Amino acid sequence: MRTIPLGKTGLNVPAVALGCMRLSALDERGADAYVKTALDFGANFFDHADIYGGGVCEEIFGRAVQGIARDKLLIQSKCGIVPGQRYDFSKEHILRSVEASLKRLQTDYLDVLLLHRPDALMEPEEVAEAFCQLQAAGKVRFFGVSNQNPMQMALLQKYLPMPLCADQIQLSLAFCGAIAQGMHVNIECDSAVVRDGSVLDYCRLNDITIQPWSPFQHGMFGGPFLGSADYRKLNAAIDKVAEGYGVSNTTIALAWLLRHPARFQPVVGTMNLTRLADCLRAADIVLSRQEWYDLYLAAGNDLP
Repeated sequence: MRTIPLGKTGLNVPAVALGCMRLSALDERGADAYVKTALDFGANFFDHADIYGGGVCEEIFGRAVQGIARDKLLIQSKCGIVPGQRYDFSKEHILRSVEASLKRLQTDYLDVLLLHRPDALMEPEEVAEAFCQLQAAGKVRFFGVSNQNPMQMALLQKYLPMPLCADQIQLSLAFCGAIAQGMHVNIECDSAVVRDGSVLDYCRLNDITIQPWSPFQHGMFGGPFLGSADYRKLNAAIDKVAEGYGVSNTTIALAWLLRHPARFQPVVGTMNLTRLADCLRAADIVLSRQEWYDLYLAAGNDLP
């Protein structure tokens, strides 16, 4: 598995991260097979959140990796969402959430902790206290965020002694405004509207790894674009490229993200072992510049 640097952590991590949000759909045997398949490909970076399956996903994973040396795994989790009630970046909530995740995962530490969604009531000094306490206790090695824009990250970073290492944002071939806006500078069109504060450029400037979530979705949970009748042209273009490489359409759709020089680390959430293997093979494919642009245009984007 090809690796990339994770922010300024000094870690080299797999180019594809494994999202564990659907792990609760598997029984013990299925979870064991999922972990084994991933590790056989060299994919040892697993992404969790305290709310996935109400904590059940972390519990299943914790049982599945018993017997595997901890230093062979890279475990990331997220906190800050109290479903249906609030977002919570208070020191108390962060510390309590991490303790609960560690217990469910049956581990002494997280490699990475992300703040899940922006909390309007965030007090950055309080977050910094929580992060410093967790790091000093050896319970979290590195820290990042999810779904945050540049100014939110800059505000938090002002109070942190450690650099933020990652930001998770939604990004795919059919949801790529973060990329498209950079090619429509000084153009009066919808694609030129900067909706995320130029998060892509900010993260590249500050060595923050972007972890695209829902890399096969269109819209906000609009469903997969692969096989969708709404994306016939895109699917035909993907299939053509896939045939040339002798791989699946899944592989090519993910390879499109991996071709970007920002060195994204997409988070894939499939529990299907065949599709998982197709996702992980994407790290071995390097699309040509023309192939990348052909797919970009086929997705309904334009060049000004």
